[in-house]
Amino acid sequence: MSRIDDGHPTYIDFENAPSQGLLIWEKEVTPPGLDGGGPNDTTTMRNVSWRTRAPKHLISLTAGSFTAAYDPEAFEILLDQLNVNQLITVTFPNGDTYAFYGWLNNFTPNTVVEGEQPTATCSIEPSNQNASGVETDPVYTAAS
Repeated sequence: MSRIDDGHPTYIDFENAPSQGLLIWEKEVTPPGLDGGGPNDTTTMRNVSWRTRAPKHLISLTAGSFTAAYDPEAFEILLDQLNVNQLITVTFPNGDTYAFYGWLNNFTPNTVVEGEQPTATCSIEPSNQNASGVETDPVYTAAS
């Protein structure tokens, strides 16, 4: 176990097309997060002083995103990745990985400005199910 003191390098790989094959290069990465879904209201007319709540049973892996430099040819390549459920792996600077099933939801070029590298913002939606539709947990793997 080790604390990460610098975010460089963090990158995202898509099983069907490694990042180098996508012609995109990550500049900022927001990995997916965890969400318990908020409370279930368990208050009844028999409560005396307090509204009561309980946690939900199911959890969610939240959307992730990244900003990347890109080759304009990426438009054609990424079109084949949109909405394709596949294994996605986030690799952290210390070599740890977090792998989950999901898809590239969008590729949105940012404003192109003279004197600055063109970038695009991409979002990833976790599906939590493999290609066969079987519920599949995300997998954290520590670097060896």
